[in-house]
Amino acid sequence: MYAIVEMAGQQFKVAKDQKVYVHRLQEDEGSKVTFDKVLLLEDGGNVTIGAPVIEGAAVEAKVVKHLKGNKVIVFKKKRRKGYQKKNGHRQYLTEIVVESIVASGAKKAAPAKAKVDEKPAAKKVEAPKAEAPAATEDLSSKTVAELRDLAKAKDINGYSSMKKAELIEALSK
Repeated sequence: MYAIVEMAGQQFKVAKDQKVYVHRLQEDEGSKVTFDKVLLLEDGGNVTIGAPVIEGAAVEAKVVKHLKGNKVIVFKKKRRKGYQKKNGHRQYLTEIVVESIVASGAKKAAPAKAKVDEKPAAKKVEAPKAEAPAATEDLSSKTVAELRDLAKAKDINGYSSMKKAELIEALSK
């Protein structure tokens, strides 16, 4: 069983008990990480392809350690001009070990909450706002595709090239 998973902005083909080096993750060493962006899953000849991801599938891994990769030399030269630049860097990496691949029933990973200072904010006096009709608030929660479908149903011309704000304005008239 293997899976193709997006981890830290890159795609990796992983299997159980495999060691993978990915871009630096914010988790501590020894903690468990769940990656829910599974793009492809192969289980005993059965291949499942996501569009774009497979719902309910996840890869669970353990952070082994944080390290730096090998030095990469960047050398630039323009011949016959006397121009040479040598530069280099070492990439920050995280070593993880894949513990399990869950085909279905995995919960979606909760987004990390930003730390908020506990200082009380200064009170601001706001000007009274004009109340918008309830239909406008309802329309703002819809996607652009849903708004275009509504515009098509109301026979609004040029809806395919309108942006979200323009669609909401045209539908609220």
